[in-house]
Amino acid sequence: MAKLSVSVACAAYDRTWPLISGRVPIEGCDANFVVLDPGEAFVRAYRSQDFDITELSASSHILTTARGDAPYIAVPAFVSRVFRHSSFYIRTDRGIRSAQDLRGKTVGVTEYQMTAGLWARGLLSDDFGVRAQEIRWRRGGMEQAGLAERTPIELTTDIDLQPIPNNKTLSAMLVDGELDAIIAAHAPAPFLKRLPTIARLWPDFRAAEEDYFKRTGLFPIMHLIGIRRSLVEKHPWLGPSVLKAFTRAKAIALEELEDIGISRASLPWLPSDVARSKDVMGADIWPYGYPANKNAVDCMLRWSVEQGLSHRATKPEELFAPGTMQDL
Repeated sequence: MAKLSVSVACAAYDRTWPLISGRVPIEGCDANFVVLDPGEAFVRAYRSQDFDITELSASSHILTTARGDAPYIAVPAFVSRVFRHSSFYIRTDRGIRSAQDLRGKTVGVTEYQMTAGLWARGLLSDDFGVRAQEIRWRRGGMEQAGLAERTPIELTTDIDLQPIPNNKTLSAMLVDGELDAIIAAHAPAPFLKRLPTIARLWPDFRAAEEDYFKRTGLFPIMHLIGIRRSLVEKHPWLGPSVLKAFTRAKAIALEELEDIGISRASLPWLPSDVARSKDVMGADIWPYGYPANKNAVDCMLRWSVEQGLSHRATKPEELFAPGTMQDL
């Protein structure tokens, strides 16, 4: 039987490289990989559905699934995960000494729907009692003006979200004092320039993030892998095949991280960093599959409703392709 020809778009992570390089096949498929920055992959996924299999924003996948227009259905291969205490940048002259002090403040985000923001707001609400409704949100480009949401959103009326002027950027507004803080996936230019008025809310963010994991067991999920819904409906075996391939590729990456004979990443103390991560998080520092990530997925589904993104509670089985919610 001829293999199914599919296009695949994702970033070149260590955990995806065995797939991109052809070392790990997707069973039953002839895969053509396109290496893309995730931001571009998201835009092309939601605007024109350019690829059969693609990296997706977890938050955008939840909200499009909730409203019934998701062009993709996912598999629980969580190719990007990032703790988000490091994503809070504040003005040092606004009396912000703790997360509770963000209540009533004006905070910038590039996209309200971005998964980094979903987790950051979930952290504020669950750990510090600061609800999304208690902050004034301003949306726009970080360093370049004019950024829009990748897929349209219609928030509940209790969320104060407004676009910034088209000729302004979040970084400049933070410097000028028009914003009290920003939540950003990448460090803003004024922080990198070490302006004395701009700082991280958690200077020792790694300690805060390790404590967060020890208390909650949550390793924030940012991106997952989506498959064109029409393909899964026609080929039900495709979901498990894709999950199996991405899981095998991730396992190879983790195995090679522990090869102390050579350095596979440009980190001088890589073995020590791996050992420290395992000491905090356990043997599998990057778990795939729904069972191992049920708590994180459930939190994202709850937060999407609480933060005004999803107008109904979505069930986990609505997110993932049939046959992929159990460990293979």
